[in-house]
Amino acid sequence: MTAPTIEATGLTKRFGNFTALDHLELKLEGAKCVGFLGPNGAGKTTTLKMLTDMIFPTAGECFINGISVQAERKVALADAGVLIESPEIYPSLTPRQALQMIADLRGLPARDTKGRIDEVLSEVKMADWADKRVGRFSKGMKQRINIAAALVHDPDVVILDEPATGLDPRGMAEVRDIVRGLKKRNRLIFMSSHILQEVVDVCDEVALIDKGKLLFYDTLANVTSKFAGGNPTIDVGLARPLGSESALQDIGALPGVTSCTLLEPKRIRLRFNGGPDGREQLLASLVELRIGVTSLSEPVSALEEIYLKQIEKGD
Repeated sequence: MTAPTIEATGLTKRFGNFTALDHLELKLEGAKCVGFLGPNGAGKTTTLKMLTDMIFPTAGECFINGISVQAERKVALADAGVLIESPEIYPSLTPRQALQMIADLRGLPARDTKGRIDEVLSEVKMADWADKRVGRFSKGMKQRINIAAALVHDPDVVILDEPATGLDPRGMAEVRDIVRGLKKRNRLIFMSSHILQEVVDVCDEVALIDKGKLLFYDTLANVTSKFAGGNPTIDVGLARPLGSESALQDIGALPGVTSCTLLEPKRIRLRFNGGPDGREQLLASLVELRIGVTSLSEPVSALEEIYLKQIEKGD
């Protein structure tokens, strides 16, 4: 099976004298979630709209799975699920009816539609609300239906424009959980965001854009290693409080670990010089210590520091 891809070559958009996007060169490949990070007005939504042919580029071209969006729009977008901004759903419709309309527009075979709608409603955790009127839903529930609409034809490329923006904390957490679930379906997810916590929580890689220019694109681990200076920082989540001072010393003695700090009873922060390839061994070593490891992640503070430094550098 060919890996899904998204590519922009020389992508440029000008509105009069204003350059919203400046010769973007970016290629994403494989099943993963890539965060498209940048401040408001950086060019994120403009990029996504050109990737989906909602607006035309001044120069350059976009490709989905190797097919030009500008030259063969219908074919290129056939395997893409898209949620740009937050479309409204007719309040008198139920989720099942709304998704049936999308399935009809997509040309899904009638024999497959009911099963597919049931599946996608379950995927966004709305199966129990399938036959209730959308007008009674919260904003977060409506957004889950919007995500379901992007998935109804089972695409292998999913493009999301700040899907959690404007939601309350519970709604944001629900949307992030759904995006994590999408990663398990061999999909390439390209998700714009200006929320650092969102990118750290759900994304494997990050591309940072500001004032229409791409500043970097890499894995989260490589970004922190390259731009933060010194050894990257890693937060370790635990299922239970760390039992003793000796356990902390054992963690600090692991290969590649240069410092170890207990931030909270169930959270440790490490400095690690083993590089991205050494993270797998680090995780295995931590598991062998039987301290109840539940997660290994880049701290938001590390990415925030890089984010601010790179934005200031571009000013």
